[in-house]
Amino acid sequence: MNADLSGVYLRSSVAKKYSINYYSPMPIYDVTVPLRNELPTWPGDPAVKITDLSSLANGDSANVTALNFSAHTATHVDAPAHFIEGAAKVESLDLNVLIGEAEVIAVPEDYRAIDNEFVLTHCPPGATRLLFKTRNSAFWSEPRLEFRRDFTYLDLEAAKTLVQRGAKLVGIDYLSIEKFHSEKHETHLALLSHGVVIVEGLNLSDVPAGKYELICLPLRLQSNKGDGAPARVVLRTR
Repeated sequence: MNADLSGVYLRSSVAKKYSINYYSPMPIYDVTVPLRNELPTWPGDPAVKITDLSSLANGDSANVTALNFSAHTATHVDAPAHFIEGAAKVESLDLNVLIGEAEVIAVPEDYRAIDNEFVLTHCPPGATRLLFKTRNSAFWSEPRLEFRRDFTYLDLEAAKTLVQRGAKLVGIDYLSIEKFHSEKHETHLALLSHGVVIVEGLNLSDVPAGKYELICLPLRLQSNKGDGAPARVVLRTR
């Protein structure tokens, strides 16, 4: 038996003895909220409308689905252009920011605001991508889906601290990172004005706190639009 084959045999024998699967895939968490007609949207945004444009069942030559919803529906990315005139649009977002190591931070259920003290205590200095897992994630599985105004949010001082610490991407598990009815959008502006990508509408229910590889791919919108875009977001165990 040559050296290469003996090495394979040895690894196989060890794996069988200790029930180790060297080739088992790393767990992947899909933290994207599925798009469906019943999904709540931000007040004033259009409801999700997914309909048949053509249907084999109706005698058409193919099944074709029509989609109608806001760019800020379900799991989505906010680009700086969302609140800053002339700023970067979603197509120009750096893929090196959207893909890479991320820290999932678990926030206790009694928190309604992620404040500066929480960030200083629980967010590792130097972390470039942070995803906040809050009580909001449970909203996505409620029997009767409706927009929740009482969602947990990131406050302004906490956002400023994340910027100072070098954050490049910040995510949260509801339709906005900012408190409902914040007229000046100060938390958004604190992040977006420094080029920090915001990911909203995540569902982190099944994801333990810790480090992951984030893969966040928003739709590549053009036509001089792109203040935001729906995204497929997954976390891969490192």
